[in-house]
Amino acid sequence: MNLKGTKFQLKVWNYLKKIPKGEVRTYLQVAKAIGKPKAHRAVANAVGKNPYPPKIPCHRVIMTDGSLGGYSGKGGIKTKLRLLRSEKIDI
Repeated sequence: MNLKGTKFQLKVWNYLKKIPKGEVRTYLQVAKAIGKPKAHRAVANAVGKNPYPPKIPCHRVIMTDGSLGGYSGKGGIKTKLRLLRSEKIDI
């Protein structure tokens, strides 16, 4: 998989690949984990531009309030919910 994107996007996408199956992170947690604690909106933007969902598991990123946020993969938010439930994540 040869990813093309900005340096920031690549950093986000590489972090997403490290989120274990059955776990979620918030956009804010991802921002902090990549060393950009104030960039949670930019993280959300990068997650939304993920070229390989669900191979790069962007479905494992949710909003701080526990809501799903968006999903740019095929099927949109319904697919995100199905993927999370298939990983036994209670949403």
